[in-house]
Amino acid sequence: MNPSANDSRDLLGPAVPAEADVPPEAAERAATRRSFLLRSGLGLGGVALAQLLGAEGAGAADGALGGVLAAPHFPPRAKRVIYLFQSGGPSQLDLFDHKPLLERLNGEDLPESVRMGQRLTGMSANQARLPLAGSAFRFARHGRSGAPVSELLPLTASIADDLCFLKSLHTEAINHDPAITFFQTGSQQAGRPSMGAWVSYGLGSMNASLPAFCVLIAKAGIDQPLYSRLWGHGFLPSIHQGVQFRSGKDPVLYLGNPAGVTAAGRRKVLDRLQQLHELQLEALGDPEIATRVAQYEMAFRMQTSVPEVMDLSGEPEWVFEMYGPDSRKPGSYAANCILARRLAERGVRFIQLYLTGWDHHGGLPKGIRGQCRMSDQPSAALVKDLKQRGLLDDTVVIWGGEFGRTNYSQGKLTRDDYGRDHHPRCFTAWVAGGGIRPGITHGETDELGYNVARDPVHVHDFQATILHLLGIDHERLTFKYQGRRYRLTDVHGKVVEAILA
Repeated sequence: MNPSANDSRDLLGPAVPAEADVPPEAAERAATRRSFLLRSGLGLGGVALAQLLGAEGAGAADGALGGVLAAPHFPPRAKRVIYLFQSGGPSQLDLFDHKPLLERLNGEDLPESVRMGQRLTGMSANQARLPLAGSAFRFARHGRSGAPVSELLPLTASIADDLCFLKSLHTEAINHDPAITFFQTGSQQAGRPSMGAWVSYGLGSMNASLPAFCVLIAKAGIDQPLYSRLWGHGFLPSIHQGVQFRSGKDPVLYLGNPAGVTAAGRRKVLDRLQQLHELQLEALGDPEIATRVAQYEMAFRMQTSVPEVMDLSGEPEWVFEMYGPDSRKPGSYAANCILARRLAERGVRFIQLYLTGWDHHGGLPKGIRGQCRMSDQPSAALVKDLKQRGLLDDTVVIWGGEFGRTNYSQGKLTRDDYGRDHHPRCFTAWVAGGGIRPGITHGETDELGYNVARDPVHVHDFQATILHLLGIDHERLTFKYQGRRYRLTDVHGKVVEAILA
């Protein structure tokens, strides 16, 4: 049973008994809001279709489709989000969270007074000892803010004064799938709407020719699996599902017309199909039918808009130089960062990028060098590019993974090699633009980088803050499903006011 249909029935009251089963007088007395709407020309179907298909007639900019909120809860700092998700768990201790004491104690056992009985994964729980592993990489302070950044990220270091480093993120999830699911949906269990879907549901689209929520994936190294439910709509209407753009001839699967089908022919089919759906919607009152019509219409418009946005041939040479040598390779992380900027320019509300390959249980020094070569230059270039085009002020850019890495070595620690296990207790991400205070560091970990020492930021705090920047009160954007009102931040979370500009 479709959840949104359940909600509609709650709203409209019980169904009217069939007129053949009761006298006419009783049927008239039993008439409910449902029968009134269905018998009038203003049925639920008409209302839904007017919202989903009539935005252009209503004068919305570029035919944009509105969300469930008539207006943001308060003036937004940002219009859109670009989320650079680094899947696998980047090592904060080798990138951002410099710990000189850890380097001095390299090889000594992790003190129990620091671990405090914390659960370990099965990959290191049975090790005879947990030797502390200082970073193999040099750190230096950068910019006026003096933020410490590893030699692995020289281009990120060059924009340190544009970034806010969150060094006290923490999560309950210790394994990849629940940890990624938690960041993307607010729950460790699959099935909830993703953050991008919630934003689409609340605020709608700024461009009716492109989805409000787009997804780009670059795979590298040892891949942790990425499931489409990470950008799914859950129990929200399916129009809020993230749309994955792929490299190659067909960026969006099944978007093009089959051989022998013309654009004019497809338009006629959609017009007739819409009429049939309107009849079905008036009869059943299921809003998901209207969603289906809107998806067909979106797909028709995307036949023109998607090839245009995916075509990088018009980008000047300096853009490719700025984003790095991989930027000409379709499907690479660098090329996806250029596409993210192009989607942002065209009004896409939530743009989700994934770069896999950060899961370094062993061979970390070699593995993380390769990952940083892929991520550093394009990520920094995106921030610079948005800034020079005047887009950074109203775009939130996020860089981070699902958890951090341990301060001890998983497996054998040698002079030149070590690995790090999953670490949910504390890790680092950075955020830029869209109402974020630039050039600051929020939160602190202990001297060994194992526990949060100051200003903890939970996953739900992080999510509440991103919604806040978009003008959304995370406690008020809800959806009733199976008798309960759900939200992205579940039952807690608070805005991190200290990082707001």
